[in-house]
Amino acid sequence: MPVIISGKNRYTGTATVSRLNQEVTVVELGPFSDDWMVEGYIDVSQLASGDVLEIREYIALDGSNYRLFLQTQIAGPATEPAIRFHTKTLHANMKYKVTVTQTAGMPRNVPYYFIVETMGAV
Repeated sequence: MPVIISGKNRYTGTATVSRLNQEVTVVELGPFSDDWMVEGYIDVSQLASGDVLEIREYIALDGSNYRLFLQTQIAGPATEPAIRFHTKTLHANMKYKVTVTQTAGMPRNVPYYFIVETMGAV
């Protein structure tokens, strides 16, 4: 069965970290009308020496209970200031979330861009 992209949604903005050790949601997406794909970027170029940012990616396989999919830490200044979240293909009822927690340094803003493509059948 051929698959088409039946819809596209962009999610852009800036996640504001107002204090250390507080998990801040960057994006929280789903469910959608059909199976879907998500990918995106966050910009960590504002991290300075002494800053530490923890990034977590979650997926709710059952549509309600998030499970940790990926966890990483970046210390500033970042040598690679754009973090890419590779494409995930998800069932219509699944949910997806990315968070950041700054654990050291001065609280920073984290710009982001994510795109969701909803699939459909021909």
